[in-house]
Amino acid sequence: MGLLELSAAREKHEEFCVPMIMVPATVSNNVPGSDFSIGADTALNTITDTCDRIKQSASGTKRRVFIKTMGGYCGYLANMGIAAGADAAYIFEEPFDFEDLQSNVEHLTEKIKTTIHRGLVLRKKEIQSSLLASGNVSQDSSGYLDLGIGGAPSPFDRNFGTKISARAMEWITAKLKEAQGRGKTLTTDDPVCVLGISKRNVIFQPVAELKNQMDFEHRIPKERWWLKLRPLMKILAKYKASYNV
Repeated sequence: MGLLELSAAREKHEEFCVPMIMVPATVSNNVPGSDFSIGADTALNTITDTCDRIKQSASGTKRRVFIKTMGGYCGYLANMGIAAGADAAYIFEEPFDFEDLQSNVEHLTEKIKTTIHRGLVLRKKEIQSSLLASGNVSQDSSGYLDLGIGGAPSPFDRNFGTKISARAMEWITAKLKEAQGRGKTLTTDDPVCVLGISKRNVIFQPVAELKNQMDFEHRIPKERWWLKLRPLMKILAKYKASYNV
């Protein structure tokens, strides 16, 4: 939104006719034009490590634990609880009803009767259901944890941040040299870009093209690649489910 406002102001203020590029850096991983944002991997590592510790404690006491993750309206962190061995993840992008909740509760009840004496459910702070938003589930569960994000950056985030920032500075330098060669400043038509990673490729995409891919009200891209992984969670948690995207 900031880049769109700055680029629109170029016609009135030539001071804004300078190279503009955004490097995505947010744990929410909700920037269009990039599969990953700097910080998202660190947050996911923190969540997974915390869940592993909680599962060890919960197994000995037959507890059901609900963990609330960060990320705004974007359910990336909660959905990727696949890595943490979660039994379910409630996210904004996928509304659910009482039948869904009942199915999860029945699954957890049967699971605790086996050799796996614990249940783990992740949820986003912003979800499309009054069932969890009202706090009913947290009152009935054996444990409830509001998980903040912290810790040292993961090796992936450190390397990704360094490489993508270096590429951004190369782009800015090239734009300035082009302007010097023309003997004038940049024009209002020069692109304002987001530098992201998509399918292992580092790509520059103009924000004018990306704005149609964004749900500005909820601050999430309209298409999210990780939603295709949703069916895998139930399969790995041993629900009676098949892989249908």
